[in-house]
Amino acid sequence: MSADHTHVRPWRHIERRKSRRIMVGPVPVGGDAPITVQSMTNTPTSDAAATIDQIRKLEEAGADIVRVSCPDEDSTAAFRTIAREVRVPLVADIHFHYKRGIEAAQAGAACLRINPGNIGSPERVREVVQAAKDHGCSMRIGVNAGSLEKDLLEKYGEPCPEAMVESALNHARILQDHDFHEFKISVKASDPFLTVAAYHQLADAIDCPLHVGVTEAGPLRTGTIKSSIAMGNLLWAGIGDTIRVSLAADPVEEIKVGFDILKSLGLRHRGVNIIACPSCARQGFDVIKTVGILEERLAHVTTPMSLSIIGCVVNGPGEALYTDVGFTGGGAGSGMMYLNGSIARKLANADMVEEIVDMVERKAAELEAVRAAEKVAAE
Repeated sequence: MSADHTHVRPWRHIERRKSRRIMVGPVPVGGDAPITVQSMTNTPTSDAAATIDQIRKLEEAGADIVRVSCPDEDSTAAFRTIAREVRVPLVADIHFHYKRGIEAAQAGAACLRINPGNIGSPERVREVVQAAKDHGCSMRIGVNAGSLEKDLLEKYGEPCPEAMVESALNHARILQDHDFHEFKISVKASDPFLTVAAYHQLADAIDCPLHVGVTEAGPLRTGTIKSSIAMGNLLWAGIGDTIRVSLAADPVEEIKVGFDILKSLGLRHRGVNIIACPSCARQGFDVIKTVGILEERLAHVTTPMSLSIIGCVVNGPGEALYTDVGFTGGGAGSGMMYLNGSIARKLANADMVEEIVDMVERKAAELEAVRAAEKVAAE
């Protein structure tokens, strides 16, 4: 028996909000589809080579969807080349300029991030919606607390959940009036409390998929904490069909954090989940240094599996019972290796990194073989 123990426990079950499903290119969003993880490029879109290079790094990190800003005609001209050279579906980020939306749809965008109420006359809205229909694009209505419409700010006095939800529903109504229903909505704020409250209200008001995130969350450490608090709250409540962690950092870090949030909630699994102690005077080896090395050495493993690295025998054997691979520190320069929850062998500390990497890679190959066989049997 694999030690990952993935059977559902009633006390950790999350019941996701029921939403209708849309498609972002070949990727389903909403319904019973897996929660997708997104990021956004920060290269000049007009520099197609640099943007393609960044998207490929995001693909390697596991990104399901990538957003690309299209602020000018040079950007939408480059977008065609970019979309052709990458595997992941692209969302074209459009603000105010309706022609950019039409150009992006024609250039291969899988989705347009656009607020229809901000792009001008009803005729312009109709043209963008028609372009989306003609080219199989979905849309994301993106409401931010920092850019609410003037009339809503006058009505409510400040950004608040009610203003954000009213804005979102107004934009949604425009698309629905044009018989366009392939859209998702986000209502983001930099304040986690405002973000969570707005999404809870929106989740009750409409059945479309929701794109969840805290906008402008900040630098890597504090932005990760802020995003984890808000998004963890929402995802735990079953709210969220696709997510983006907005960090002032390398976009690849957004993908890593996004998967870590989903992994921690048992909603999505990718790569090795390392369970490690913070270490103390009881440690039989340098836990922190070892975990840092293993995190880097195992970054290429995408197979969902668990690894425990515990410094001593107080908690180590117990943690190892529930992980695929484990190492527990002992004494006299050695520790104990575990596989599938059972003792495998005693191992010298000097050899543990190479042995752990080898065991994890072999276990991943074994799990992939089982998965492939199950897929063939199902077909």
